[in-house]
Amino acid sequence: MNVKVDSRKVKEGDIFVAIKGINHDGNDYIEEAIKNGATTVVVEKGLYSVDTLIVKDTKEYLIKYLKENYYDKIKNLKLIGITGTNGKTTSCYLLYQALNKLNKKCAYIGTIGFYIEDSVNKLNNTTPDILDIYEMLLECARKNCEYVVMEVSSHALALKRVEGLLFDYVVFTNLTKDHLDYHKNMEDYALAKKILFTKLKEKGKAIINIDDKYHDYFLLDNNTNITYGINSSNYQIKDYQVNESGSEFNIFYNNKNNQFKTNLIGKYNIYNTLISIIILNEIGYYYDDIYKIISELSAPKGRMEVVKYNDNLIIIDYAHTPDAVLKIIKTVKQLSKNKIYTIIGCGGNRDKTKRPEMAKIATELSDFVVFTSDNPRDENPNDIIDDMIRNLEYNNYEIIINRKEAIEKSIQMLTKSDILLVLGKGHEDYQIINGKKIDFDDKKVVLEIIGR
Repeated sequence: MNVKVDSRKVKEGDIFVAIKGINHDGNDYIEEAIKNGATTVVVEKGLYSVDTLIVKDTKEYLIKYLKENYYDKIKNLKLIGITGTNGKTTSCYLLYQALNKLNKKCAYIGTIGFYIEDSVNKLNNTTPDILDIYEMLLECARKNCEYVVMEVSSHALALKRVEGLLFDYVVFTNLTKDHLDYHKNMEDYALAKKILFTKLKEKGKAIINIDDKYHDYFLLDNNTNITYGINSSNYQIKDYQVNESGSEFNIFYNNKNNQFKTNLIGKYNIYNTLISIIILNEIGYYYDDIYKIISELSAPKGRMEVVKYNDNLIIIDYAHTPDAVLKIIKTVKQLSKNKIYTIIGCGGNRDKTKRPEMAKIATELSDFVVFTSDNPRDENPNDIIDDMIRNLEYNNYEIIINRKEAIEKSIQMLTKSDILLVLGKGHEDYQIINGKKIDFDDKKVVLEIIGR
């Protein structure tokens, strides 16, 4: 592509568009872009030594430029966008696996990276900037992908990172407390996610979790709406059983009960799995094909990932919102024969309102909790934990700031048939401390400790 927003990526003859982002201002890098070979710069003010195009809004210019110059090359891709507070990564990853197993070439864009063919590229954001998305979609088109399944975050929708794209399927998983440092309130958060449901192709379909109390925001009159959940819906969960090897459940659709089983543990993973069932069925696959594929799917890294240690289970999970923490502890309580230990922290420079809620849930539902650091970023980890433990009713906890020490101490507490939950980081292989990324992988640390 001949247009860039990162001066470091500029090559001879490129157009550089100066965009002011949350953390960086492209206007500060115009001279560097020119030095690297930009022959045109697009700005909102100022004149430079190369062709200078002054526009009212550089972000809008970029969106329009991409649409006019590149959309034709990607318009035949079938795009599936999944939004919601929790479940985006697992739902996308399951569908990505399922389509590829059915020989429908599919790529995935989201929290755990850009997956295409046998390669995985890390991404800085759940939903990258629009220029990066176009570059990935162009690669998908070149490599003859038929489908692309994509996590679409509320930030991405508010910041127009998918502006101009049209989707074949859009999905709403749930809406619970998160990102209120960015969104003013829950309604503002819901309205940001609602934007995705205005981006359907003419014959596209909107899939909505009817059990979520915010579902009405997403049931738009002009869309073909498909609902799912335990409440009366197009795809209704009739009954289910969960154990430590997976889940079995019945879905009522097409006027009959259809039984499925999955390797994934927990009621919330039945919801995540059901999204794949719905889309495969809407594409036109029959029950026998869907049943077989669903039983073969695995969770992504760091999502309810189980490590066995003697008679105990150690579960690594990305749960970092009150709702996600509640769901995972409730799930393991159904499996636990003895005690539940939970390691938990909260990210720095992020929504502070959820800190005491997460601590309250962890201490009420666990036998013992270890509070530790989880990407403190520019905040003091002690201040974050002070926010968490303020006004706690229970005192069944200990504070160990060093995350590795917290994991080691917690593993030492395990006796027989206990469960240890290591929450908050999941797939992440780093800690962000004082603005620096430091190598840290919960699963690797767990395996190293139990290997001794």
